[in-house]
Amino acid sequence: MKSILSPSGLRLLRRFVRTRPLLGFDFDGVLAPMVADPARAALPPRTRLLLQQLARLYPCIVISGRARHDVLGRVRGIPLRVIGNHGAEPGAPASMRREVRGWQSLLRTLAVPGIVIEDKGFSVAIHYRRSSRKLAARNAILGCAEQLRNVRIVGGKDVVNLLPLRSPSKGDALERERRRTGCRTAIFIGDDETDEDAFALAKDGRLLGIRVGRKPESRASHYLRSQRDIDRLLHLLILGTMPFHG
Repeated sequence: MKSILSPSGLRLLRRFVRTRPLLGFDFDGVLAPMVADPARAALPPRTRLLLQQLARLYPCIVISGRARHDVLGRVRGIPLRVIGNHGAEPGAPASMRREVRGWQSLLRTLAVPGIVIEDKGFSVAIHYRRSSRKLAARNAILGCAEQLRNVRIVGGKDVVNLLPLRSPSKGDALERERRRTGCRTAIFIGDDETDEDAFALAKDGRLLGIRVGRKPESRASHYLRSQRDIDRLLHLLILGTMPFHG
């Protein structure tokens, strides 16, 4: 992986910007800093201002694991499109909601201190960030999840996500939105295992994948050192003509 803020990274970024790409962002850990209580996640004021400016220059989307209505409330006033539940919303059939609801009786048997089960309608997130024994908590969650039928298990930062097998991925959502907007290319910024399906689209040369946090095994070709660097990247995208240094 290479830093997107390195001279070579900025040259590549400039080439993509010239194509007027679709800009895609995860929410938690990318636009909003990670916090102990997910309900308290919020856009910092400067990030909000920059994103408002950026969304008037490029087609922009947020693709989040959160329910769509949750993210809409956190980006209110910014002219961008929101895709929720890892790519399922909007447009997920009611049958998927019924499938997720059918998991609840088994999930309620999870007697693990410190976990929080978040039912998002079309998926479930089981958080273990508050657990004092995280590895044991994760193993217990996985053991329970593996008893469910037709489930796709996707890890994350102190969370296990459960999705119906036929649920679209973030990569599916990004490609769908790229075609809908008529953009030839896309830039996607993510930070987690759930974003790898989107980063995988880079193989055809139409996507620039940027991961927040360097992780060599990621499918993203470039990285930002930390979430604190997102404002700098947004500012460079607004400028349009990228400097090679600084």
